[in-house]
Amino acid sequence: MRGCICSIFILISISLSAQTERKFIREGNNLYKQDKFSDAENSYRNAISKKSNSFEAAYNTANSLYKQGKYQDAAVLYDTLTKWKNQDDRQSKLYYNLGNSLVKTKKFDEGIKAYKNSLKINPKDEDTKYNLSYAYKLLKKEEEQKKQQNKDNKDNKDNKDNKDKKNQDKNKQDQNKDKKDSKDKKDQQNQDNKDDKKKPEKQNEQPQISPEAAKQMLDAIQNDEKNVQKKLQEQKKQGQKVQVSKNW
Repeated sequence: MRGCICSIFILISISLSAQTERKFIREGNNLYKQDKFSDAENSYRNAISKKSNSFEAAYNTANSLYKQGKYQDAAVLYDTLTKWKNQDDRQSKLYYNLGNSLVKTKKFDEGIKAYKNSLKINPKDEDTKYNLSYAYKLLKKEEEQKKQQNKDNKDNKDNKDNKDKKNQDKNKQDQNKDKKDSKDKKDQQNQDNKDDKKKPEKQNEQPQISPEAAKQMLDAIQNDEKNVQKKLQEQKKQGQKVQVSKNW
C-alpha cells in the first residue's frame, strides 16, 4: 500500500489563544518529525483544547494516531473531519487517509469506499488508485479464505455426522445382535423344556426280592409241581384224562 498519510499544516496567527494553539502545533510538528508520535499527539490535543475547531490540530492528531498503529481511532477522527467544510484537496487527502486506516483494520469494503470518494475528487491521484486496487485484492483474498473456511467447516461437519451415523448404526447393530442372542437363548431354553416334557417317564423298577422270599417262592412252586405229578399218577391209575393248566 503506497504512502501512509498526507500532512496538512496551516499557519494561523489571529489572537493570543491562536498563538497558544500555534505553539502546541509547532511542538507537535517537531516531535512528529522525530518520530515521537505519542508526544506529538499530546501536543496536538493541547492545541485542540485551546481551539476546538482547529482543523490542523485535529488532522495532525489523526496522523499521530495512525503512526502509533491506532488505526481505528485514526479512522474515527478522519471520518469526523470529512464532515467539515473542506476544500477539495483537503477532502481528497482525508478520504485517502481514511481508506488507509480502514484497510489496516481489515475493513476492506469501507476502505474501498473511502478510496473511491477520494478519486471522485482527485481522479488522477496514482497512490489512491494503487491502494484501491490493493484493497480489492485483499478483499478477494479474504472472501476466498472465508469460502474455504466454510467449506472446511462443512466437510468437518459432514465427516462428524457420518462418523456419528456409523457409530449409531454400529450401536444399533450391536443392540439388535444382543436382542437376537437373547431371543435365541430363550428359544433354546423353551425347546429344552419341551424336549424334557416329551421324554418318557422312567419305568418303575421291579421291587427287589430278598433271598429268603425267593427261596420260599421256589419251594412253593416245587411243591405245586409235586402235587400235580402225584394227582396225574392217581388219575392215570383210574383211567381218567385230565387237562392240566399252569398257575404260573
